[in-house]
Amino acid sequence: MKYISILFFTVLFFACKSTKLNNENEVLSEKNTTDFTLTFGSCNKPNKNNLLWDDVLNLKPDVWIWGGDNIYGDSEDMNKIKADYEMQQKQNGYAELVKNTKIIGIWDDHDFGKNDAGTEYPKKKESQQLMLDFFNVSKNDPRRNQEGIYSSEIFKTNKGSIKVILLDTRYFRTGISKAEINGSQENRTLLGTKQWEWLNNELHNSTADFNVIVSSIQTIAQEHPYEKWANFPNEREKLLNLIASSNAKRVILLSGDRHISEFSKLKHKAIPYPLIDFTSSGLTHASFNFKGEANSLRHGDVIHTYSFGALYFDFKQKKVTMQMRGDNNTIQQELVQVYN
Repeated sequence: MKYISILFFTVLFFACKSTKLNNENEVLSEKNTTDFTLTFGSCNKPNKNNLLWDDVLNLKPDVWIWGGDNIYGDSEDMNKIKADYEMQQKQNGYAELVKNTKIIGIWDDHDFGKNDAGTEYPKKKESQQLMLDFFNVSKNDPRRNQEGIYSSEIFKTNKGSIKVILLDTRYFRTGISKAEINGSQENRTLLGTKQWEWLNNELHNSTADFNVIVSSIQTIAQEHPYEKWANFPNEREKLLNLIASSNAKRVILLSGDRHISEFSKLKHKAIPYPLIDFTSSGLTHASFNFKGEANSLRHGDVIHTYSFGALYFDFKQKKVTMQMRGDNNTIQQELVQVYN
C-alpha cells in the first residue's frame, strides 16, 4: 500500500486505519456535512447475523439501495422466496432503516431465483412481484405490469439533483454457460431491447447533476472468470458508448455480486472524467479467504470482509466521496472524485 506523504499516512493511521484513495489529497471528516448521502450494499442472507444495519443507520442516509442478492432464495418455490423476504423485513436494524430511509433497489441471481440465471428462469414473473412487495412498491406502479424491475428515481435537493438508474441484468439476460462465455456475441444480451431503449431515454433526457447507474454485476472489471458485463463485450461497449454519447452529467456505476468490495476506474476517450465502478458486496456473505485476482482497472485494494458502500455528494464542489464501510463505524477504504 502506497501513501503519498507522511502527513497523509498519519491521517490514515488515526482514521480507523482505513485506506484512503484521494486524488485531491483530502480526507473526509466524520463531522463534515454532505448535501446528500447514498448508501448501498449486496449479498445478504437474512438467516445470518446482520451486523451492519446500525452502522448504516448511524450515517442517516437519504437513500439505501439494494444492489442484488438481497436474499438467497434460490428456488422455484415462491413460498420459500417470500419467507426469506419476510425474515429480512424482521431484522431489527433493517426494520428501523425502513422506517427512516428511502429504500430502493434491484435483484441479482439469488433473489431472482437461481444461481447465474437469466431469461430462462421459469418463475421470473412471480419472483418480480415478490421483489416489488419487498420494496413496498404500490400495486398501481408501472413495474407491476412491465417485464423486468428496471426503474429510475430523481432525488432533488436545494443544491442539486441525483438521478438513480436501476438496471435489471437478470430478466432479459441471455443464458450462457461458462464454456460459452468467449463464444459468439450475436444475439446475446444483458438488458433486452425494451430496457435498452428505456436506458437510452433515461440518459439522453437526464438533467441531473449526477447520474448513478446501479448494475448487479460489475461493469468495468474484465479479467476475473465470474459474472460481469465483460462476458457480454458488445453490451459493455454499447453501455460505455451510450454514457459518452448521452452527455449525461457525472455518471457513477454501482455494483455488487462479488462478495468483495473494490473500486474500478476507466478512462474512456469520449467521457470527460474517470468512470468509476464502486463494487460493494458482502453484507453477510464475504470472501474471507480471498486469494487475489487480476483487475487491471482496480483502484486501491480489495476489501473482503463485511462491507457496505456510502457516497457523499457535494454539489458546489462537484465532488463525491466514496467509502467502503464496515462494522463499528470503520472506514475500510475511501476514494474522492472531483468532477468538472
